[in-house]
Amino acid sequence: MIKRLTFKQFLFIFPLLAILAVFSIFPIASSFVYTTFNYQPTNPQYSRLFLRDSFNSGGFHQDGFFINFFLGDELFVVSTDEGAAEIVAIQEYISNFISLFENEDIRSISSTEAAEVRAFIDELHSRLTAFYAMHRGAEFTREDDVFTLVESMRRRFIEPNFVGLANYRNLMQDSRFWSALRITLVFTGISVFFELALGMVLALIMNKAIRGIGAIRTVALIPWAIPTAVAALMWSYLYDGSSGIVAHIFSEIGLIESPQTMLLTAAGAMASAILADVWKTTPYMALLLLAGLQTIDHGLYESASIDGSGRVKTFIKITLPLMKSSILVALLFRMLDAFRVYDLIIVLTGGGPGGATETLSIMSHHFMFGRFDFGYGSTIVVAMFLCVAAIAFFFVKVLGAEIFKNE
Repeated sequence: MIKRLTFKQFLFIFPLLAILAVFSIFPIASSFVYTTFNYQPTNPQYSRLFLRDSFNSGGFHQDGFFINFFLGDELFVVSTDEGAAEIVAIQEYISNFISLFENEDIRSISSTEAAEVRAFIDELHSRLTAFYAMHRGAEFTREDDVFTLVESMRRRFIEPNFVGLANYRNLMQDSRFWSALRITLVFTGISVFFELALGMVLALIMNKAIRGIGAIRTVALIPWAIPTAVAALMWSYLYDGSSGIVAHIFSEIGLIESPQTMLLTAAGAMASAILADVWKTTPYMALLLLAGLQTIDHGLYESASIDGSGRVKTFIKITLPLMKSSILVALLFRMLDAFRVYDLIIVLTGGGPGGATETLSIMSHHFMFGRFDFGYGSTIVVAMFLCVAAIAFFFVKVLGAEIFKNE
């Protein structure tokens, strides 16, 4: 029978819920929002989330200020009083209009106000064109700068960068995304398979009541205790084509043609990443399986031994069925972790060669922090989230992995 949560009990877990809301739920919700915008922090036109037409008032005012400053330089070049008077008149025209936008940043703008700004820019362009045409003989030095700033004024209008589901549509048509998804699935499937098999063997060994088992368990967990980035850097030295001992051993026994193929070919780089990941996380898998092994009643093994059951038959008929939940939970945790792999591959191969080991995490990082395209990068992250959710749903609902039990 499941008891209801009392108010006092809720107060105890409220801090945890608040932390989850701030550090888990909010980032996920923000990612979903970013996917509906063309959000690029380094691009002034798309540095915010705009749902309606906007205007960079501060930049517009700055452009007008510098036009007046450059026209002041032209006063020393113009040779007639009429020309000087025209420059002063243009400067006053600019100053009077841009004063309406002083000390303002990006803001929304109505269609009427936008029409007035565009009319001002067109009038300013016409007056400047006529002025320079009438004094073509003068040696002006700021003409190109002035017209460049006028065009900059036109670009101060910011259209809405809300794109709806366009990023998702582009993602479905992106061959790079499907390649990264395939690479991620291959890496996850192969590495988790070997980790499960080797982890089971290691767990069976660590479950034996033999002398020195404590030392064996401690030594077996050392690879898992090493930080992933450090382990990846260590393996990169072992795979080095010129001095890496692992690369030379594989070459000598005929697994590879030459030591250089370990990290410089697509197949070699993927195999290298999988081998390093299996070495690093097999102890973690063994630890999870060992917890399941220790819940099995040893009396069952004694009964099987009396009945004449061999070790293989006992393992298949007793150990595996009783460890179903433990195996499924171990697979679930490890698959979710492997699917989101980033640090191991980014240190070991950088996603290369030629994108052969570019996983979804590396691809999303490239778009978000390489191209600063947070909209499309967030779409990749959301796609990863949906894939992880699908994996979790499959294990929990379809295979029946019991992560939490009600006692």
